[in-house]
Amino acid sequence: MPEMTFTVRWPGGAPVGYYSPSLVVHDFLTAGTQYTVDDFVHRSVTALDHATERVRAKFGFACTSARATAEQIRFAASAFPADALVEVVALEPPLPEQAPS
Repeated sequence: MPEMTFTVRWPGGAPVGYYSPSLVVHDFLTAGTQYTVDDFVHRSVTALDHATERVRAKFGFACTSARATAEQIRFAASAFPADALVEVVALEPPLPEQAPS
């Protein structure tokens, strides 16, 4: 199962990288896009829930790393107002149609 990282910049902060055991994050987030904190948390946690279910379907158990990443995101988000902006800096690896030429 291909895994990936996604890098975000929380309001006023340095970029932070997060892990996903699945490329499904590409279905929920777009590199170079800003989301409100609430929207980002909803999108990223939903993506990570899908990722852990993909792991469960393939291997028979949930991905604890995806769940830990979701908790890290929720914790980081708690420091900011719901309408503050989070920027998705990068999704690695990019999907083939998104890869630079």
